[in-house]
Amino acid sequence: MCLPPLSLLSLALCSADSAMLGVDNQAFDGAKEERSKGSNILKNGKFDGKSSKEGSTEAVPEESLDHDPKVARIILKNIIIISIAFTFLFTAFNSMVNLQSSINKTVGTVSLATIYAALVVSCCFLPSLLIKTLKTKYVMAVCMLGYSSYIAAQFHPTLETMVPTAILLGLGAAPMWSAKCSYLTQVGTKYAELTGQDKEVVITRYFGIFFLFFQSTQVWGNLISSSVLSTDTGVLNKTDEELETCGYNFCLATQNATNGDDGIPNWQRYTMASIYLVCALLSSVIIVVFVDPLRRFVDKEETAATEGKSPIQLLIATFNHMRHPYQLLIIPLTIWSGVEQGFFQSDFTAAYVSCGLGVHMVGYVMICYGVCDALCSISFSPLVRLVGRVPVFIVGAVINYGVIITLIKWRPHPDDTAIFFVLAGLWGVSDAVWQTQINAFYGVIFPGKAEAAFSNYRLWESAGFIITFACSTVLCIQSKITIVLAFLSVGMVGYCSIEIIDRFVGIKKDSDGEAVPIDRLVTGKY
Repeated sequence: MCLPPLSLLSLALCSADSAMLGVDNQAFDGAKEERSKGSNILKNGKFDGKSSKEGSTEAVPEESLDHDPKVARIILKNIIIISIAFTFLFTAFNSMVNLQSSINKTVGTVSLATIYAALVVSCCFLPSLLIKTLKTKYVMAVCMLGYSSYIAAQFHPTLETMVPTAILLGLGAAPMWSAKCSYLTQVGTKYAELTGQDKEVVITRYFGIFFLFFQSTQVWGNLISSSVLSTDTGVLNKTDEELETCGYNFCLATQNATNGDDGIPNWQRYTMASIYLVCALLSSVIIVVFVDPLRRFVDKEETAATEGKSPIQLLIATFNHMRHPYQLLIIPLTIWSGVEQGFFQSDFTAAYVSCGLGVHMVGYVMICYGVCDALCSISFSPLVRLVGRVPVFIVGAVINYGVIITLIKWRPHPDDTAIFFVLAGLWGVSDAVWQTQINAFYGVIFPGKAEAAFSNYRLWESAGFIITFACSTVLCIQSKITIVLAFLSVGMVGYCSIEIIDRFVGIKKDSDGEAVPIDRLVTGKY
């Protein structure tokens, strides 16, 4: 998940992906926003050759940057190092998130909801402040330590350890992603100006390199967890009566009363936590030791993070944008984007995979999900150009409906191993639709309103995560699937309504060419 270097706009592009915090990877929109605003990186396209005040690396003189062919390798080296650091960090974090509802149950899901609540607050106020104070390089390094603290809490997962570290992680996530996006965008802009290339092409290439590394984290992290959890694990010995409590009949409260919160032996917990903590700490060390300060390449690195509207102005613009008729119609589908990711990471892994196959299989199933998600994310952009946006949205919805109906009718059993992987792969395909196309759809239906529109995008998607993780501790799977179906259905109705209005009716506009807000439409005062 990537956050652009703007205070509240960082809500729009958190990712990743997919990830739960590592799950959405819409960084290109952040790059586009920077490009659309222009860059104040240079003074008349030149550097003044002053020494850097950050770190010990001196600023490269103007002449050497303009004529030294090694500058491209210097910039590319920093891009790759940052990518490697984030790969280490999210190898640890993503796989740990996937296991929370299985190994920590109530405490784990509460902590995940806390992360997203803190993230919303962080996105509103912290990125520009921290980047201006610490500069981009050290914002990345310091905020990575927040992830390390959350992973360290896995050694003794209680509310007293998990919730405070979840808050710390959530508060640091937005500045970290903002700093990363700012770094890639500004060095890409600089390199494009030095070489005469199109900066959109260069920046897109740099973000592509980053996500080539980043998308692999689901594979490496889940391989580690599955390898550790598979040690000394035999065949899952559950009776048919016990298996009947899995899947659609699963209820976390009942499972906690029967099995307690400790789903794995302590030695496996400590081994995984140790490996992941080393990876997380190593990511921060890599940034501090090997990444060049951004001021080696630009004059004022804080510009991209601080120019434009203040956080309060952006916050007001975000809520004012909710009066746009299209925004009201797209909110349910945006919430669905967060709900479906949270449901799969938390409820599917606990109720189906962990209960039906064993916790040691969660990582392998998530690898299948991650690979399908990544491959389809790359494939859907050319597919949309070929067949249009509407068929792709419909295919995503149909796949989700099919999987959800299967989850209702099918009872997990160790003999049905292939079905677990097929369902995970299909969910990954549909998730790729939502993560790539909803984001792009916002850009299409809200031209010239990127800041407020994408702030709403991340705000409502984060609300979907919070709803899912908060419900995990109090509702059973039957109720959760009902919620999932409701948001998907209402979301698709809202989406189709926008398409119909836009193509056949047209949205009403005022004399300035702006869409008439919903309150004025209702009262007829326009």
